[in-house]
Amino acid sequence: MSSRLSLAKPAAPDAARVDGAARRMSSGSARSLLLTLLGEFVRPGERAVWTATLVHAMSGIGIAQKSARQAIARVGASGWLDAHRIGRETCWSLTERGRHVIDDGAQRVQSMGRNAPWDGRWLVVAISLPDSHRPERIKLYRALSWAGFGNPMPGIWVNPHTGREDETRRVIEQLDLTAFTCAFAGSSLTFGLTDRQLVDKSWDLESVAAHYDLLLDQFGKLRPRSAESVLLTHVKLVNAWQRMPFIDPGLPAALLPPRWRGREVAARLESLREQWSVAAHARWSELAGVVPVF
Repeated sequence: MSSRLSLAKPAAPDAARVDGAARRMSSGSARSLLLTLLGEFVRPGERAVWTATLVHAMSGIGIAQKSARQAIARVGASGWLDAHRIGRETCWSLTERGRHVIDDGAQRVQSMGRNAPWDGRWLVVAISLPDSHRPERIKLYRALSWAGFGNPMPGIWVNPHTGREDETRRVIEQLDLTAFTCAFAGSSLTFGLTDRQLVDKSWDLESVAAHYDLLLDQFGKLRPRSAESVLLTHVKLVNAWQRMPFIDPGLPAALLPPRWRGREVAARLESLREQWSVAAHARWSELAGVVPVF
């Protein structure tokens, strides 16, 4: 398929879907952007980073300095960062737990680009929570969505990626919801919903496609010139891409609609990321200066 055909502007999608996708297009929260900076620039070199460097980058993307500092302090309090006082300044290094969080997130994002064949089996979680567990319900839904689950009907979650069984088990156990959960894996039978119908009830793929289109509109025509502009544009793109698992379940090709645009738009965005990466990292090194190794 030619890139001209695959990236051509589609027919106008439903307005509600476009509006919903547009609301998700804004830059991530202060915490989300902080994790992007840590994962993109701090984790690879295993070096510490000054508070001022993090605040500068986050401010350039529109995060107020107070919010940026609060996000840094909260991530530190969560046990993901260690603080080191050097004179009047503070620098931060990733803890083992922080490295684990960054690496798990990176692995999940990278898995979206893989197109492994589907074996026809589903990972299914049936869970019914009483009203007393309402706080856990929000955390559960967010964690299952991140893992690629869809919710075709109340209390039922399905995922074509059966290899995520261990990840799902950890979610259930960490939230102490084992007693409310029934989990199994298997293929669809000859009665009930077909696999295609199950996909249609579990995910709104037209909204996912609309989100990809808006991402391409937002970043595809950008031509940042200055080193600072390249850095900030690169960070915005990486942050938007890192949030995609909440939006796109990364379904196997066998379950996707014909002529699915998502993978091709993703390839175009990945090309832009690679194009800006070297200059962005060089600018980050200038801002970061010399930082002690801990």
